Amino acid sequence: MSVAETEAPITPPMSLDGLTAVVTGAGRGLGEGCAVALAEAGAEVVLVSRTKDELDAVGEGIIKRGGKARTVVCDVTDMAQVKEKIEGLERIDILMNNAGANIPEPFIDVTEEHLDFVINLNVKSMFIVAQAAMRRMLAGGRGGSIIHMSSQMGHVGSPRRTVYCMTKHGIEGLSKAIAAEGAADNIRSNCIGPTFVETPMTKPMFENPEFNTFVMDRILMGRLGKIGDITGSVVFLASPASALITGASLTIDGGWTAV
Repeated sequence: MSVAETEAPITPPMSLDGLTAVVTGAGRGLGEGCAVALAEAGAEVVLVSRTKDELDAVGEGIIKRGGKARTVVCDVTDMAQVKEKIEGLERIDILMNNAGANIPEPFIDVTEEHLDFVINLNVKSMFIVAQAAMRRMLAGGRGGSIIHMSSQMGHVGSPRRTVYCMTKHGIEGLSKAIAAEGAADNIRSNCIGPTFVETPMTKPMFENPEFNTFVMDRILMGRLGKIGDITGSVVFLASPASALITGASLTIDGGWTAV
């Protein structure tokens, strides 16, 4: 009997009903958008960041939309806090490993303070949070999906972004290695790599005509990303629809890395 002749649906579901998703950096921007999208897909979302007021506002918004959310105030660069507050959760099915930062500046001007700050947040925190989540997934025995917020800069280089590019290239490698270790236990690890996304934090950058031209000349589709351009990929990689995808990286860059 051919696939078309069977009555069973062939498209896997995108529903996350009954699953628990942890989102770091969930208080604003892309993290907030990812959390809302995962909640809309049915997951109970655990919102993580250092700022309680921001988390509470996001959580209240999700609940008003009919979703489930709770908050965990945690410094994700602190291994002891991550172990207590994230690894200590009773269940994790999905991790959106999102917290990160950038300090754009010329390579020769990067200070040790800036270097340590960006590496600690963009690499160390993502490592220890993924480690904590994988331990919880292994304990649960149900598998899971770990999604890392990488960047188009994890695939190319760019002026004034040497540290950021280095960290995002590192996350791409980390994700593949986690995929290799987690596959036997049905724990998947993937990256998403957005281009510049339009948020209140990025808006001032594009008021500089030179920078605006630099970016728009490289995005083949001629526009910045929107949060909604990113969240569909997060739900897809969290869901059974991507059950055989691990160790992959999905660029959402309007064609930046295509040429």
